[in-house]
Order: sequence, then structure tokens, then C-alpha cells
Amino acid sequence: MEKHELTCIGCPMGCALTVTTEGKEILSVEGYTCERGRVYAEKEVTAPTRIVTSTVCVQGRGKSGVVSVKTQSDIPKEKVFDCVKALKNVTVQAPVFIGEVIVDNVADTGVAVVATSAWPAVQKL
Repeated sequence: MEKHELTCIGCPMGCALTVTTEGKEILSVEGYTCERGRVYAEKEVTAPTRIVTSTVCVQGRGKSGVVSVKTQSDIPKEKVFDCVKALKNVTVQAPVFIGEVIVDNVADTGVAVVATSAWPAVQKL
């Protein structure tokens, strides 16, 4: 039997979770105060995933800069560094719009990387 100690990130409570496993089987989850905590604990122990945020270079309109991006959904934790490596040399042409797909199927995860900001930035009047 093995015990895994986690802090839940499913809600602001930050519950201290204890997951007991035997091999790949989950025997118990303790310490959660909402269903999201139990689901998070089981997923984190069996198949952890992460959302990746980063920036990519933008060129065009006589300027260059960076735009913030993120994976459209979570990816397997073991693919995070592959994702970051895939984004390292990406350069897109301006204009870039929020939600625009920057990279399709990043690091063979089946997940797209999308822009989370516009470039050039929209100026408020």
C-alpha cells in the first residue's frame, strides 16, 4: 500500500488529501470536502494533467513582440516539456486574435494552443 499526500486545487478550500493506492488501484481518498476534490485526487494519482501557458513571438505591421498562449485543455503531465519545446521557435504573423489557434495538436497531444491576448493590443478609447 502507498499513500499520496496532495493539496487539492479543485476549489479555493485547498483541502489536504490522502490517496491510498495498491499498485494502480485506488483504495481510498480522504480529506476532500467537495466532489471536485475526490475527482482531482483520483486523476492526479492515476493520470496527472496540466494546462500549459507560455508566449510566442509575433511579427508584422512593422513591429515585433510576444503574445500569450495556452493549451486549449489539459495535456498529460509528461508532455508539458515537449509542449514548451514545440512553442519555443513558433513565430506568428500579426494580427493575432484572442482564441486564435496558434499550434494544432501540440506535441502530439491532440490539443491546440490558442492565443489568450490580441496583438497588436486593442486600444481602449
